[in-house]
Amino acid sequence: MSGGTKHVATVEARDDVAPDIALITLRLPNPAPEPPPGSHLDVTVRLPDGTDTRSYSLVDLGHDDGLLRIAVRRQRDGRGGSVWMHSLTPGDEVQVAGPVDEFPLNPGSAPSVLLAAGIGITPVLGLARALRARGSDHRILYAGRSREHMAFMRELEAAHPGLVTLAESARGGRLSTAEVVAGVPRDGVLYVCGPMALLRDVRQAGQQEGRSPADLRFETFGTSGDHPARPYRVAVPSHGVTVEVPVGTSMLDALQAAGVEIMYDCLRGECGLCRVRILDSDGPVDHRDVFLSPRQRAEGRQMCACVSRIAGPGVTIDC
Repeated sequence: MSGGTKHVATVEARDDVAPDIALITLRLPNPAPEPPPGSHLDVTVRLPDGTDTRSYSLVDLGHDDGLLRIAVRRQRDGRGGSVWMHSLTPGDEVQVAGPVDEFPLNPGSAPSVLLAAGIGITPVLGLARALRARGSDHRILYAGRSREHMAFMRELEAAHPGLVTLAESARGGRLSTAEVVAGVPRDGVLYVCGPMALLRDVRQAGQQEGRSPADLRFETFGTSGDHPARPYRVAVPSHGVTVEVPVGTSMLDALQAAGVEIMYDCLRGECGLCRVRILDSDGPVDHRDVFLSPRQRAEGRQMCACVSRIAGPGVTIDC
């Protein structure tokens, strides 16, 4: 996923804010007005086998200096993008696109619950700051390994005293998504940013509670799955096309490049418009969307081409 105006940004600073989490401060050549809370940057990262795009939420720490800040968690078992980001030093240049606003606050002053897990705290800082400025009723739920590993804890608790609830897994703390959803006022909004599994659980709990989809807001980048990304082949007999889907390229992009048109909209695995029908698969579907239900995922008959992948040699689809 990418969008927004492209720039070459200069690294102004890199600071460790928690174990394996770096706060990277960037200067754009022509600083834009302060971006809306919840915005993100798309960054071109260098990998051992080429380049790819990663999306990082902007961190709002209350500065008004025209600089943009992102927080990056180092994934030691990843493809290398986060390791490269952690290697950046002041003066380095990176290509970015944005800021892009795809996680906006709802208008009005409805009571809000903000749920963050791990590095998902990054957009929540700005959303919570904006809600406080509005005078809106809000509270923050923050799940992570332990306080020592949870970035921006001091800033969050100082800005929102008495409104932050921690769930530290290393100390037995757990969040029940069903209880979280049930605790959101019926006229309220739940904002969620965290691992894909958390987003799926919250969406399912919302459906079971009969919540309006408009009152459950997600931040998803479609980059986390249950299997490591690997190249695979997709065949579309109705179009007489077979193409390779490399790591870093979605099925949707690979098929469109081959002339196979598929309807799409969100590119985030939320709307389901790009669903394709699976005719045969040589491996399990690595569902990275939040649209399909657990039953639909278990059936393995469809997948969202914009974010999901095949953890095997290939798949045959109809679209």
